[in-house]
Amino acid sequence: MQTGVLRVLRATAASWWRHRELRRTGQTGLAKRLESETVMRDLGHLKQAALLPNAHVICGEGGTFLHLGWTTVSTFAPIERFPLAALAVARGTPFIDIRPVTDVIAFANLPRVARDRSVDPDHSGAGQSVSLTTYIDMVEALGARIANDPRPCRSI
Repeated sequence: MQTGVLRVLRATAASWWRHRELRRTGQTGLAKRLESETVMRDLGHLKQAALLPNAHVICGEGGTFLHLGWTTVSTFAPIERFPLAALAVARGTPFIDIRPVTDVIAFANLPRVARDRSVDPDHSGAGQSVSLTTYIDMVEALGARIANDPRPCRSI
């Protein structure tokens, strides 16, 4: 693991309000232990983001979400203020920026990304699931921006 990634995760863990409060009250040992656990958990999330086929980061007006199959890590902040998601994107996890999407009804009616490799054969409607690449096709048609696109290059 790169030292820059660890440095960011450690700084993020140390800046959390509860850990700062523990340090302020003299409970430095407990703060360090909790910060270490947070860093290890976040490293696990980064590893999952790199390994899972449908892992992706999505950012909209409601916040930023790191989707890892059955686990989702989120914050109400934009990606610029969510270091874990920003690190995942920097390491190659697909990023879907839905902030430019104006048709919220059409977006809300999109199927979800399958948590694993299973997809529903009839992928119409919000209750169904599709592959990440199919979802990206759909959301890009609504105006979303894509980074680290996992779709194979298409010839023109």
